[in-house]
Amino acid sequence: MRLEQLQAFLAIAQTGSFQQAARKCGVTQSTISRQIQSLEADLGVELFHRSSHAKLTLGGECLLPRVRKICQEWQTATQELTDLMEGKQPELCIAAIHSLCASYLPPVLQKFCHDYPEVQLRVTSLGSDRALKVLKDGLVDLAIVMNNRFLTTGKEMVVEVLYEESIEVLTAAHHPLAQYESIPWSELVRYPQVVFKDGYGMQRLVQDKFERLEAKLQAALEVNTLDAFRGVVRQGELVALLPYSALMEARKDSTLAVRPLADNSGFTRQVVMVTTQDRLQIPPIQNFWRLVLEHIPPQFQQQRSAS
Repeated sequence: MRLEQLQAFLAIAQTGSFQQAARKCGVTQSTISRQIQSLEADLGVELFHRSSHAKLTLGGECLLPRVRKICQEWQTATQELTDLMEGKQPELCIAAIHSLCASYLPPVLQKFCHDYPEVQLRVTSLGSDRALKVLKDGLVDLAIVMNNRFLTTGKEMVVEVLYEESIEVLTAAHHPLAQYESIPWSELVRYPQVVFKDGYGMQRLVQDKFERLEAKLQAALEVNTLDAFRGVVRQGELVALLPYSALMEARKDSTLAVRPLADNSGFTRQVVMVTTQDRLQIPPIQNFWRLVLEHIPPQFQQQRSAS
């Protein structure tokens, strides 16, 4: 049983004529007749009384409402696919790490909403590992995250490196480490830290760095927002290792201090944009992808050009 057979059956039932049905389907009358004969052979029942007027048999009457539903579902499905490829999707879902939602993305979101007012833009702030998982599960269309090669490999994945940024130390203004212009690792490892919760790429990055140094990470507290990091560190005892873009607000706060690490070579995080090959064919997603590339923060554009 093929779709064109069902469409031919429905056209005859609607017009009452093989000839008019052929005209409606854009085929010859002989083609329509062969399709109905083949359908009747598949079903083992005659569907029309052959007379001057093509009248449904009892079997045809029984089949008609089912065929109407099948053909309507097919028409709806093909229209939805056409709309999708023309950019007429109802929403676009983005997952991004916290620091980008606060600084990098707002102008991108504003421009996208202007270009595609009919698309509902949904942005969720997630840790990198969680964001990549929901992308793989099909719950979001695009993720902007700290790179995790274990989660971004695969033929279907498209990965665009946006920039790399240094990891720096956040302390209270009166903390002993704040006296340094750049903080030695030998001093940093002596102090307890506030870290991101499990599932955040930064937690894994910091853990790996301490393991390479053969030092113990004193993770005294886990949080998952930048406000929480600033609030906890401001109390004076704990310090935090955070990426450059996550420290914008802290640099303006007189109660906090931001210091680079001594010998910071190689201790950076790579920020990437990730989607799948099929999604990147959809116009709104293509547009969002382009806007993100156009709005890379100025402090990282020279680095990107050099690479």
